[in-house]
Amino acid sequence: MEFSINPEDIQAWDGSVLILGLCEGDLEKQLKEIKAPNWEAIPMALKVRNFNAKAGEITEFNLFDHKLSKLILVGLGKPKELQMEGLRKAAALGARASVGITGKLGIIFPWNLYDHEEAAKVTTEAIRLSLFKDLRFKNEPEQPNKAEKIELIGLPTSIQSALTEIGPICQGVELARELVGAPPNSLTPDELAKTALLIAKDHDLEVKILDRDNCNELGMGAYLAVAQGSDLSPKFIHLIYQSKKPIKHRLAMVGKGLTFDSGGYNLKVGAAQIDLMKFDMGGSAAVLGAARALGEIQPEGIEVHFIIAACENMINGSAVHPGDIVKASNGKTIEINNTDAEGRLTLADALVYAGKIEPQVDAIVDLATLTGACVIALGDEVAGLWSDNEQLAEDLIQSANSSGEGLWRMPLISSYKEGLKSILADIKNTGPRAGGSITAGLFLKEFVRDSIPWAHIDIAGTVWADKDKGINPAGATGYGVRTLVKWACNHK
Repeated sequence: MEFSINPEDIQAWDGSVLILGLCEGDLEKQLKEIKAPNWEAIPMALKVRNFNAKAGEITEFNLFDHKLSKLILVGLGKPKELQMEGLRKAAALGARASVGITGKLGIIFPWNLYDHEEAAKVTTEAIRLSLFKDLRFKNEPEQPNKAEKIELIGLPTSIQSALTEIGPICQGVELARELVGAPPNSLTPDELAKTALLIAKDHDLEVKILDRDNCNELGMGAYLAVAQGSDLSPKFIHLIYQSKKPIKHRLAMVGKGLTFDSGGYNLKVGAAQIDLMKFDMGGSAAVLGAARALGEIQPEGIEVHFIIAACENMINGSAVHPGDIVKASNGKTIEINNTDAEGRLTLADALVYAGKIEPQVDAIVDLATLTGACVIALGDEVAGLWSDNEQLAEDLIQSANSSGEGLWRMPLISSYKEGLKSILADIKNTGPRAGGSITAGLFLKEFVRDSIPWAHIDIAGTVWADKDKGINPAGATGYGVRTLVKWACNHK
């Protein structure tokens, strides 16, 4: 899919499909300002259809007597209330309505009401991601016709270079979507490791893959306890992007990598949707998607470590029991009072590992489909953020907001740690039901090096969409890739 800027007006344009964004108000005046030929009848048709350009409204015209095959009008809402998120949703709506027609697709929005560069990025990103379909596992996949050339009409050509990062970022999101969407008999820990190796090969990243013996030598008792019930070997993945220019900032991104989570002996039952537990590696998918994007963008002055403790949480005669006590690689002992709180056990050793990187990283961010409690609190459009560092939390929220990914800071209340006390071990892996996402964050904090700013992002609600929403088709969303890439690039 090729995106470009076309500074000409609509009269000189020769494409097949046009998406036109209109604001509430005088629609006839807006259409005249566009100076499109032979559109005199459209304002009356809009009145008949009761189209008022409210946010999210859409209507279409087939123009058989015109060089255009289809005209798609999308409402943007009131001019004073326009935001980038509204533009993002409008572009996605228009793009989906254009499916079925090949040729050149054009977009005209009231660009003068937005920052030109940001509007161009948001529009192109929304169009590409909204048209993504994962058809790998269909016997006869139906590939819908769609435009391969997309032009943003009426913008200055000087901002063309702003679109260069859209391709790598979208490919990172699409990779994450494919990883999350893949069934667990296809995406195993070994296949996740192979994906990391391929990213490293294609984009000149350094990579280390640790097997069970390597992890045992490092004392990763918490991670290996989760993996011991599976017939599949765990794979600990460490990718490194390093700028060729002098390094100013070192960052670590840690992703939860449970390629399938049965819950262990605390088996998922009832409303737990065990069939969807393939998405329990959504954090690792976001991290690998970010690695793929940053590897192509090549931002200057940063070094980024991508860390994943990949495994399955299964049941057999060797599986960890509820009540077992294990030792993490920082020496802390953990009483496992719930085998379905396994993600935090794998993250514990991954966070310890990240804290031992030399030279020391400037910040660690982990992403995990960690708790149902976060879904109850924030729903499926907003991820939860826990951090003990004000600057890091602010940076991540700004990155998420500008990327169009919902993120809300949650409290990290130290007194709640009382619920994690164990009679026999240093800590339990779960606390009481109330405040479950908070105690999960407090558990993770025990394995972060004190001198390193750290943030935890719970993506349990945002990793998967049951239906098309915004730029996300139904299924895996690829949540987190855009936020991580933006956050990393802000350090260059």
